[in-house]
Amino acid sequence: MRLLLFTGKGGVGKTTLAAATAARVADSGDKALVVSTDPAHSLADAFGARLGAEPSEVDRGLWAAHIDARALADKSWPALRAKARALFAGLGIEAIDAEELAVLPGVDDLLALSEVVRLAADGPWKAVVVDCGPTAETLRLLALPEAAAGYLGRFGELRKLAERMARLRSVLADPAVTGVRLVLTPERLVVAETRRTLTALALRGIAVDALIANRLVPKPRRWSGPAANWLKVRRSEQDAVLSELDLALPLHVVEHRSAEPVGLPALRALAEELYGSDDPLAAGAERAPLLAIAADGPDQLLTVAFPLTESAALDLARVGDDLVVTVDGVRRLIALPLMLRRHAVTDAEATATGLVVRFAPGDEEHP
Repeated sequence: MRLLLFTGKGGVGKTTLAAATAARVADSGDKALVVSTDPAHSLADAFGARLGAEPSEVDRGLWAAHIDARALADKSWPALRAKARALFAGLGIEAIDAEELAVLPGVDDLLALSEVVRLAADGPWKAVVVDCGPTAETLRLLALPEAAAGYLGRFGELRKLAERMARLRSVLADPAVTGVRLVLTPERLVVAETRRTLTALALRGIAVDALIANRLVPKPRRWSGPAANWLKVRRSEQDAVLSELDLALPLHVVEHRSAEPVGLPALRALAEELYGSDDPLAAGAERAPLLAIAADGPDQLLTVAFPLTESAALDLARVGDDLVVTVDGVRRLIALPLMLRRHAVTDAEATATGLVVRFAPGDEEHP
């Protein structure tokens, strides 16, 4: 089973592209499920059908569902919250404080993602395609399993939930199972956000399979006149913006349509342009490991592999046996390999392959 997460800046067309991808998988004879975790009900609009929390068949081999994260939270969280509140109160925390501590931020998103994995495990799907919310919300959602597992694992009665979140994290971080498709439009601001998203996902160990550039101005064929000249100039500008991505990732291009692609025939035509003869479930190129160590004389060089832009706000700190990397407000604690724990950080440099940190031997503060 392949799990594909479609995300991007709001309004770039990720819902339509997710629906088209699922339709393409189903047309090949496999069973596909497309699920929306976006609070907007755009997926139902794309199919022109009503969708509920449980999968319903919208065409042969093609199923769809819309997860209401708020409803899940209202149903599932109160019992767990009561356990947490009782546990905190038993530790001597005042009732009002225990009530506040028992509210886990982002629990609705966490439950929505868990529900996606449940639906994926319970069905005969070759692929589960997820129409996620806008980029910022998706990044928060993808970070939750790791954060929640660390938080809940401190309390014995909540360890089962922590273990569930750890399993969820392992699914998301397995490139053989999960891939992210980043959808963008050919605009400089959107491309800049896409670069930041790639960095944030790499820090969290999430694989990006491909980029999809949507709504390009059609190339003028045999047209002439002012309109054709405008199209030619505008398309050249868009191609120039996309060329600035310069990333080792597949880039699919979809031209703007005169009518919104609604309904299965329009979605199938979109999928044909999007994938051609390519396999819509193909994984991206094999990623470099997040951490790599190389000797440089007596020193050791640790490379943390993630894309960096020239304008990225980068911060680095050593906390015990962890390296704390913060890029544009996204923070990741990286456990240092054992061989580096007696070493001290002496220098760091941002390179084309990521962050290179120099360690010198002899730091007795970290045995």
